[in-house]
Amino acid sequence: MKKKELLNFTKEELQGFMKAHGEPSYRASQIFRWVYQKGILDFSQMTDLGKNLRAKLRELLTISPFEVKKLLSSQDGTLKFLFSLPHGDEIESVVMFYGNRITICVSSQVGCPVGCRFCATGMSGFRRNLFTYEIVGQILFAQNYIGKKITNIVFMGMGEPLLNYDNVIKAIHIINDKEGYNIGQRRMTLSTIGIVEGIKQLAKEKIRPNLAFSIHAPSDEIRDKIVPINKKYPLSKIIPALIEYRKITHRKITLEYVIIKGINDTIQDARILRDIARKLRAKVNVIPLNPVPGLDFLPPEEETIERFARIVSERVEVSIRKSKGREIQAACGQLRAEYKLKEKVYQ
Repeated sequence: MKKKELLNFTKEELQGFMKAHGEPSYRASQIFRWVYQKGILDFSQMTDLGKNLRAKLRELLTISPFEVKKLLSSQDGTLKFLFSLPHGDEIESVVMFYGNRITICVSSQVGCPVGCRFCATGMSGFRRNLFTYEIVGQILFAQNYIGKKITNIVFMGMGEPLLNYDNVIKAIHIINDKEGYNIGQRRMTLSTIGIVEGIKQLAKEKIRPNLAFSIHAPSDEIRDKIVPINKKYPLSKIIPALIEYRKITHRKITLEYVIIKGINDTIQDARILRDIARKLRAKVNVIPLNPVPGLDFLPPEEETIERFARIVSERVEVSIRKSKGREIQAACGQLRAEYKLKEKVYQ
């Protein structure tokens, strides 16, 4: 009999699994606490479980190991993990330190099907969706490595989370569970390129992370050139979905805007973006592009970025984000991830 991946189970699913194998359902809570709160991966070390149960668990369940194939650290403390998965694929995760806050940027797919023109992940193509255990496993193995509890999660790594909807939502439930990682929904952020069906479905979930929309251009004309999936999901469809999302959830949306020299950095672009942000009552993160080897895109001059942010900031909250871990290629595109960075805020 093939063993089941323990990290694929929500606590409720594990309760059902335990009952089906003649054990009381409360064992699921014990196992969850051992794994997610204490980082114990060996059933024999779960000492409040009887020896017979521990032996049974070894026969029925497994926690497939992630190999840290490469680990890079930057001067600011940022860690970039290259994980080798049990089936041979590789994914990247980033851990960032902000005082008492430790944030991990996790991947949801191997590669990415979206293919943004300025992003290194898009150059590598798409292989497959990650299973739930491969999503939560990034947190578990990174947390065990650094020896400290991770406090914040951002789904901004490789892949489009809303194109792996079921597995990502299941991971969010495990992360949020009080006997799992016990991380609140407001300490999780999911970034999407604008998958309309996913946005609508997310609005109906009981547990919802913060939502960030990677807009990257203020018009369909520009967005078509740098975000090919815009032809399927144009702004004319995405913006109404976001308005409805805000209406249902009463949660503030963030617009992520990678600013690129000569592409989307004009005064007119800033004014249109400002109007969209006002309509959505959204915050805007202006992210200077991190150049990707082999691509011709460059970031604008600092003066242009500052001017752009000032225009957008008229009755809109705006941040300019600077990269952490730049020297280890831990920034947007190069790491194959977008994540939270040092902020300069305009109020």
